[in-house]
Amino acid sequence: MTSTDTPENPTSPTPARATRSPAHAAPDGAPVMLALHQTVLGGPEVLRLTELPRPVPGPGEILVAVHAAGLNPTDFKHRALTLFLPPPPLTLGWDVSGTVVETGYGVTLFQPGDEVFGMLPYPYGAGSHAEYVTGPARAFAAKPAGIDHVQAAALPLAALTAWQALAETAGLRAGQRVLIHAAAGGVGHLAVQIAKERGAHVTGTASAPKHEFLRGLGADVCIDHRSEDFTDTEERYDVVLDALGGETATRSVSVLRPGGVLVSLLPGAEDTRAAAEKNQVRAVTLLVAHDHAGMRAVAELVDRGSLRAHVSGTFPLAEGARAHALGETGRTTGKLVITVR
Repeated sequence: MTSTDTPENPTSPTPARATRSPAHAAPDGAPVMLALHQTVLGGPEVLRLTELPRPVPGPGEILVAVHAAGLNPTDFKHRALTLFLPPPPLTLGWDVSGTVVETGYGVTLFQPGDEVFGMLPYPYGAGSHAEYVTGPARAFAAKPAGIDHVQAAALPLAALTAWQALAETAGLRAGQRVLIHAAAGGVGHLAVQIAKERGAHVTGTASAPKHEFLRGLGADVCIDHRSEDFTDTEERYDVVLDALGGETATRSVSVLRPGGVLVSLLPGAEDTRAAAEKNQVRAVTLLVAHDHAGMRAVAELVDRGSLRAHVSGTFPLAEGARAHALGETGRTTGKLVITVR
């Protein structure tokens, strides 16, 4: 699917345009590239296709020719607000899939020509919404041969988040019961698959039209967050994965069995930790970290056929602003991806 055949695509900025230097080089001969860049904070309209110097890999880094780059809610937030990153100028994007062009001093994992995918160091390593990007070699893994760059680019940040939340933080194991909020979203739909692969019983919250999609991923029970109260049940979970934060996190404490764990991806309400202590459960907030071993674990799941990203739309780099506008509606299922090559 492209931006032109996405029926729910809202009115959005005109695609950005840029003029290339004749030899893709600056006047001084240094190589340049196009990037989805911003010089001020704001809505999708602040994104401009801009010619910038091509980065050079430092020690321990690789230079990657970007084929595709995923979009995540954190991109929308950092475009509009000063959060973790300093004020603009900025080039956003943490997900990347592409081909190694050059390696920096000391890199042994990859060589030019290798196809890789990975998550740039979060939050300070953004920059994949461009024709080239540099990053630590160990933020990447070999791209699974069975998927293309679009599929690969949709995975890193969301899949690493789900893996680090369920496998590493919660230690989810066979026979346990897990509740996944926003289960049809970017992190959620991958978390459902990871939880099922680990032998867990999975309940997911999502709007009713997305329940068939979730069941296709292996969800055992689906809850309509618009018409059902997830706390109105005798069910008790070993793990809750919460991508919503706020009061949802606090209310989730009540459906955990003693000794269970709530892993939130956003801050909960002020009383979340107090409620967790009272109910004898653990409540933590996870900030995803780049990780070579984690990326290899994700790749192995893909190779086994246990994990696949659902890509609901693709947009060329010049239409990145439209991708942001669509993503911010909150109506997409799975992931959006920017295509570069």
